[in-house]
Amino acid sequence: MTERDGIFAGADPFEIAARWLDDAKDSEPNDPNAIALATVDSDGLPNVRMVLLKEIEAGAFVFYTNYESAKAAELDSAGKAAFVIHWKSLRRQIRVRGTITREDGPQADEYFASRSLKSRLGAWASKQSQPLSSRAALMAEVAKVTAKQGPNPSRPPFWGGYRLEPLEIEFWADGAFRLHDRFQWRRDQVGSAWQVQRLNP
Repeated sequence: MTERDGIFAGADPFEIAARWLDDAKDSEPNDPNAIALATVDSDGLPNVRMVLLKEIEAGAFVFYTNYESAKAAELDSAGKAAFVIHWKSLRRQIRVRGTITREDGPQADEYFASRSLKSRLGAWASKQSQPLSSRAALMAEVAKVTAKQGPNPSRPPFWGGYRLEPLEIEFWADGAFRLHDRFQWRRDQVGSAWQVQRLNP
């Protein structure tokens, strides 16, 4: 892989992904960590939405959500998901597919505590993905939980993280004349060795 140098260099795909995200923090105007997360429902119908990637670990990507949301139901049912993160300013993207497990322990508690007070109260107030009669009803619920939870609300039992452990990671960079550079990291199961290959644009 002598030609896999420059922005593609490295023996660890998670380190490459973290480096690309750091690059994007200097150039993207908003939410450089926004990913389009894809799931499937019980009928196999795809679903996709934007969420914020919160951590790139040594072997996984971590994000957080309401466990009673539609996305959580689909994640728990399938146990698999995919996402793409695209940076227009860098003309790069990363595609990921893999297995899903919950992050529902101290790490989730720590992240929740790091959020702003209004975000923590909003997590308590929102019945994510459920029908809502009006904006006023939502704000009334926020006022209600604010009075009940006080200035330091703990993490709700219905809110936490998910960890995506990839079986495939693809790094893509724009090339002249649409001759893009694509490198796919692939393995048969979590923990096995990665195979890296260049793909046609």
